[in-house]
Amino acid sequence: MADSSYILTQEGKDKLEEELHYLETQKRAEVGERIKVAREFGDISENSEYDDAKNEQGLMEARIAEITHILAEATVVNTPKRSSSVHIGSTVTVDMNGRERVFSIVGAAESNAHEGKISNESPVGAALLGHKKGDKVTTTGPTGRDIEMTILKVEQAK
Repeated sequence: MADSSYILTQEGKDKLEEELHYLETQKRAEVGERIKVAREFGDISENSEYDDAKNEQGLMEARIAEITHILAEATVVNTPKRSSSVHIGSTVTVDMNGRERVFSIVGAAESNAHEGKISNESPVGAALLGHKKGDKVTTTGPTGRDIEMTILKVEQAK
């Protein structure tokens, strides 16, 4: 995002806090133990176990820094519990060219297409925001083709 702030749902914030806790407590200890054991193998200049453990440590520390930054900059949105329109935190069922698709609208920091969580900044997510059941919505996809959707159902986070 251009303004370097992040939008999270409460669920997304909770998941990031849980991941951070796991990384800082359990994972750090596990990686530290791997490094300690690998050092005992002898010469660390030709020790692939040691190199692997140090690489894992670097990736883990980078992820800890990333999560810490996101949580420090994040704005947690409170999804209205009683709203018929699409907001961040809503789960939306749409008809896309005769195919039913379900999307959860989330902030960019917690989007995951494989889980059906799409960013409020994505073409589809941005187009759905503010619309209601029965609305027909059109947006331009990444390939430049129009995507037409009919909203079948809108559910708010519980």
